Amino acid sequence: MQYDTITYGLADGIATATLNRPEVMNALNSRMRAELLDAVRRAGAEARVLVLTGAGRAFCSGQDLGDGASVRDIDLERVLREEYEPLLRAIYDCPVPTIAAVNGPAAGAGANLALAADVVIAAASASFLQAFARIGLIPDAGGTYWLPRQVGMARAMGAALFAEPLPAAEAARQGLIWEAVADTDFAHHWHKRALHLAKGPTVAYRNIKMALRASPGNDLDAQLALEAKLQGDCGRTRDFMEGVMAFIEKRPAEYEGR
Repeated sequence: MQYDTITYGLADGIATATLNRPEVMNALNSRMRAELLDAVRRAGAEARVLVLTGAGRAFCSGQDLGDGASVRDIDLERVLREEYEPLLRAIYDCPVPTIAAVNGPAAGAGANLALAADVVIAAASASFLQAFARIGLIPDAGGTYWLPRQVGMARAMGAALFAEPLPAAEAARQGLIWEAVADTDFAHHWHKRALHLAKGPTVAYRNIKMALRASPGNDLDAQLALEAKLQGDCGRTRDFMEGVMAFIEKRPAEYEGR
């Protein structure tokens, strides 16, 4: 697919998909959702880590309300089921670690797109806004799923009802995101984090994601059984043998992702 609304690059095992409509603060239209879905699937097949970020001063301002139809004609249920759900599932199910490098404001569906990633790293000047109630809507694009799981019901309810921007540092303090980084260090920092994951044991990362996500729905016996199975899978990889040998030989491990 030719990309018109995003850019995509692959270097050092890192696939970087950049939302590239800075004139509208990277608002999500149908074309961008389709291109981003293609990029996420592509990264899962050819990269060792995927980074989502934005061009210009914003990460993503959410749904493009001027995307080719009047507000009265928008079928929100169809758009969510047919366009957002496949994209969110692709990010969530991506076989390699995913990082949302939030370079600026992330609002509405843009905020929840970021929360679909495994790790969110934000510039200190960034913010997260569940803007939906401002226009008579509920949080969508996974917002009602991510928020209570990340920050608890009280903070999730407040964020949804009051629709106030949450500065990146406070989002990190509340546990909504992994970390907030000074703007001057942001680009270097997220790239360093991505490179760390790109050089790591890919199968172990995939199984970490599976185990942690299954935990809330499992009792102790089920989770211990899942741990044992996934650990057995890891123990049969070349990466495990390399990690052990590197530890014994006191050298950096060189993982192959198998």
